[in-house]
Amino acid sequence: MSRTERKVRSLVRSEAEMKGAIQTVLDRAVDNEVQWVDVRDEITSGQWGRLIEKGILVDGETGFRIEDPDAVAEGLSEPSASPDIESNSWTKWDKGAAAGTLLLFAGYAWAPARNLIGGTVDIVLGPLNSVVPFYVVIMAVAVATGLYSTILRVALMDMEVMGQYKEQMQEISDRRKKAKEEGDDEALDEIQEEQMEMMGDQLGMFKEQFRPMVWIMFLTIPAFLWMFWAVGYRGAPAQYELSSFVIPFAGTVEWTTGILGPIEVWIVWYFLCSMAFTQIIQKGLNISMTPSAS
Repeated sequence: MSRTERKVRSLVRSEAEMKGAIQTVLDRAVDNEVQWVDVRDEITSGQWGRLIEKGILVDGETGFRIEDPDAVAEGLSEPSASPDIESNSWTKWDKGAAAGTLLLFAGYAWAPARNLIGGTVDIVLGPLNSVVPFYVVIMAVAVATGLYSTILRVALMDMEVMGQYKEQMQEISDRRKKAKEEGDDEALDEIQEEQMEMMGDQLGMFKEQFRPMVWIMFLTIPAFLWMFWAVGYRGAPAQYELSSFVIPFAGTVEWTTGILGPIEVWIVWYFLCSMAFTQIIQKGLNISMTPSAS
């Protein structure tokens, strides 16, 4: 992409009405030159000044010459439009899940909320815990977590749009690196402007990534609080008499034994199972959670 094309794309991206002004200048040019009197009825003096300021129009023989008309025309083409990051806005259900997630966090600090949530989830997990060891129950929760986490990410994240955004950011990074190597301060200024204009896209990208996370937490926190409630975490009374657990390097331990500093065995076991089963599910379904630039 030439410098002139980048200038045109940057200008059109920041001021949409400039696209028509630039096209008018291209249409009215004769032998690649145009004068103010030729276009003053169709574009404003401010738009004319912006074209001169950006170096799209430069001094010519009888008026102003279009700097690299082919690059200017290419800069007006559609393919390089910014990915529509904001197209998938949060619904009222997404916002409700976010509010519910915040309320569920109260269960970690407030015993009545924890007992209520734990007792409710126990209707589902209690019968399972009565027939299989506790470590198997945690594995079952981890499988469920990995499955719905994968499904929610696929359903709520537009990986194609995120891939386009990643490609755009990689292109800007490459151009910045090249401009620094060449000491091109003008190009660096243009790239800085583009990055400032993309701040809204960066916010949209964050919202796009966080949207499925809200639902994952909304579904996972109750199960996690049930385990919290069942083992009697941090001195709270345990709801079940759980057998000891044998682990490498530590031998026989209780579920509330601190294995990584204050982090207890049941938490470590859950996260190990969750990470392992999530990877297996994604591989089995041939799903990639990383957007790739084409």
